[in-house]
Amino acid sequence: MKKQRMTTGLTALGAIAALALAGCSGGGDGGSGGEDKGALAMSFAGRDIQLWNDMLPFMEDVVEDAGYEFVTDNPEWNAQTQVENWESWIVQGEVKVIMGYPAQSDSMVPVTLQAQDAGIPVLGYGSEWEGVSAAVLMDHERDGKRLGEAAAEWIRETYGDESVDVALLAYPDTDLGRFRGEGIKAALDESGLNLNITEQRALNLDEGYAAVQNQLSAFPNTKVWLGISNDQTRGAYQALIDSGVSGTDPTVLVGNVDGTDAEVEYVMEEGSIWRYLYMVPAREIAEANAQMMIDAAEGKDVEDVVLEQTQVTSENAESFLLENQ
Repeated sequence: MKKQRMTTGLTALGAIAALALAGCSGGGDGGSGGEDKGALAMSFAGRDIQLWNDMLPFMEDVVEDAGYEFVTDNPEWNAQTQVENWESWIVQGEVKVIMGYPAQSDSMVPVTLQAQDAGIPVLGYGSEWEGVSAAVLMDHERDGKRLGEAAAEWIRETYGDESVDVALLAYPDTDLGRFRGEGIKAALDESGLNLNITEQRALNLDEGYAAVQNQLSAFPNTKVWLGISNDQTRGAYQALIDSGVSGTDPTVLVGNVDGTDAEVEYVMEEGSIWRYLYMVPAREIAEANAQMMIDAAEGKDVEDVVLEQTQVTSENAESFLLENQ
């Protein structure tokens, strides 16, 4: 039986530990041990997203090789906690650049402007908001629409004019979740198919698992499951398997945007119900993030970088595994 990589949320770092300049893996010595260049800070909205945890070691390597310390926090999807963490970094004075994926973009505007006033560039990952100097982005609406179009074509070939229940695993609180969800729904709406689309709010593995239970209670014949990211979709996949759905059921479709080794390995399985996966490799995202942080810290002009999602198939899947990146 396939080993499940069901990642649980990481332990909260705590206010003091989260803000201590100790690096994401116990701290570094500034790379070469020469001039102390200060620290570069990466602030994800939470640390329960596996893709982000996959990215951190790659980012740390690049940042420390450039002579900086690499620090992170864990606001656990609490916008006020994230604001307070950034305020502490600003006051401490060791952090030279902050890059973030906000729990709530609007909430970060005042502290972003505060950082910029203190001479600390703020960069975005995955979204932009007032005050950021530049961001590493994906075209979330386009990426969602690409998934929706592929799913619609499969539905057309599999079910024709039949009515089909579709579950959308969504999280509209963030820019990424909102725009990807809108793209998926737009593609499905434009398909002209006979679809009953239900949006199930889900962010992580546990919520994805619960979303399937809720969906099947209301619509037990749901055959199509589309997620705006990988964690909630993997939770949904596990719930489907636990409910008795075969991992190779020809009548079921699972698909999402973003991926880790677990999702790639599902796609690699012959006849898998995980039919569509679009992702940027963790290393590629991490290196783009880290390089933008270094450039900003060194006073170079920084501009938005838009990364392209690639469809993972059984033919190219192996190259997306972390060990091969």
